[in-house]
Amino acid sequence: MSDTDNELTGPDAMARAKELVEDIDFTMLTTRDDHGHLVSRPMSTREMDAAGDIWFFTSDDTRKVDEVEADHDVGLSYLDAKGMRFVSVAGTARIVHDRARMEELYTPSLDVWFEDGLDTPGIALLRVTPRETEFWEPAHGKVVMAAGMLKALVTRETPDGTMRHGRISC
Repeated sequence: MSDTDNELTGPDAMARAKELVEDIDFTMLTTRDDHGHLVSRPMSTREMDAAGDIWFFTSDDTRKVDEVEADHDVGLSYLDAKGMRFVSVAGTARIVHDRARMEELYTPSLDVWFEDGLDTPGIALLRVTPRETEFWEPAHGKVVMAAGMLKALVTRETPDGTMRHGRISC
């Protein structure tokens, strides 16, 4: 099986990326600080909508908001080590103050960070619009992938067909 047999593109890749992003949930959001350094912090994904935008809650008075407003280019890195599933997103971020959208996305679990719920002063949404999304996951399950890796170790050949890859460019 060649690598291209395990390559997803187009609507299939977009649907799978949405499933992975929403299933893995936590991501590392990377922004650029005022010194030009890359800075990452964990964020909990609320949704990847039909247009492909990825939504998070935040507070207006955070460094990440200042950094996003200064430089809209961001990165998202999703990792499920046990499942060997990975998603990388390069995109553009915007701060959104849309009460109706917040009501759609808010859940009681967010009360940990937003004491007054949607009435918390400075509550906002962070929307990331992907430009480039890639993902990797076992092509045929973890057991088959492990067997392929073991075979490659013994034969000293590159493992073939163990990972499925998807790419979406917007």
